[in-house]
Amino acid sequence: MRMRLPPLPTVGEIIRLYRLRAKKHLSQNFLLDLNLTKKIVCSAGKLDNGFVCEVGPGPGGITRSLLETNLRQLVVIEKDRRFVPGLQLLADAAEGRMAIVHGDILLCDLSSVIPQDVARPWEDNSPNIHLIGNLPFNVSTPLIIRWLEEISNKTGPWKFGRTKLTLTFQKEVAERMVARTLSKQRCRLSVMCQNLCDIHLKFIIPGKAFVPPPKVDVAVVQFIPRVKPMINHPFKLVEKVCRHLFHFRNKHCKHTLATLFPPDMPELTAEMLEETGINPETRSYMLSMGDMSKFCDTYRSICDRIPFMLEYNYRDPENIKKYHNKRIMVTEMLEDRILNDGITDDEDVLSKAS
Repeated sequence: MRMRLPPLPTVGEIIRLYRLRAKKHLSQNFLLDLNLTKKIVCSAGKLDNGFVCEVGPGPGGITRSLLETNLRQLVVIEKDRRFVPGLQLLADAAEGRMAIVHGDILLCDLSSVIPQDVARPWEDNSPNIHLIGNLPFNVSTPLIIRWLEEISNKTGPWKFGRTKLTLTFQKEVAERMVARTLSKQRCRLSVMCQNLCDIHLKFIIPGKAFVPPPKVDVAVVQFIPRVKPMINHPFKLVEKVCRHLFHFRNKHCKHTLATLFPPDMPELTAEMLEETGINPETRSYMLSMGDMSKFCDTYRSICDRIPFMLEYNYRDPENIKKYHNKRIMVTEMLEDRILNDGITDDEDVLSKAS
């Protein structure tokens, strides 16, 4: 069933009425074709009596299509104050079903706007909560990384269960997200997304459908959080291993893994490869999710044994200095143990040094 809104200015008329122009530095591109906005809304699934949060509604194209469904409540989050008057026209016509939040989505706590009664246990089907949005290109990747971390920790909108996301991305970014093993487009983002979510590239919108038209096409992607991640480790550990493995994606993994550890500890890279049984000449895009999980297992084991290794950053001079200070401390503690007790307990010493 579709709701009918009272007669309203078209999206194009709202743009002219309020003299709205897309700002290039905010990566704004308006989608005015209501057939396409309806297609995005339909790709999100059944919205009847659901709670929907729209990110970056702009002049309200997708907003209007959302309000024509039988949803229970719509909250739109818009950073650019210029769009608020036009959105308020829609809110007034929606008869209490729409609220406007003026703010930056990167700073918003979405859990504060979601009603408690829509929550479902994580193991159940997804709750009737939907995050939908035509994201500006300049925030899409950092935003999805932040949301993936919240999915991993079951915080934000994922306090309420396995909330679905239906979002737009540059076509090339979307193709990286869904890229499988052996694909040349496979990257860190592929593993991070697929580890935590079932991902579906719904359809492609040609760039010429937007105003102003971007130089790239746009993809609509849906994320459905998994009940259990494919790699069962904390988000930051998985992200770090992926970042190092894919930083030089065409190099053999024996070289990329080495950047996880100080140059004077090559034995740890050898341990990673020996414990996992993975060919040291495998390139990162050739690694399966199972391979990535094995690397994370072994890296976690090493970090449990040498706790300060998790913080090691080969690109940060201050971090390297801090690491060397701890190495000196460990060496001195081991020497004291040998002199005083004649025995050593390496794991105990490393734990105290950290």
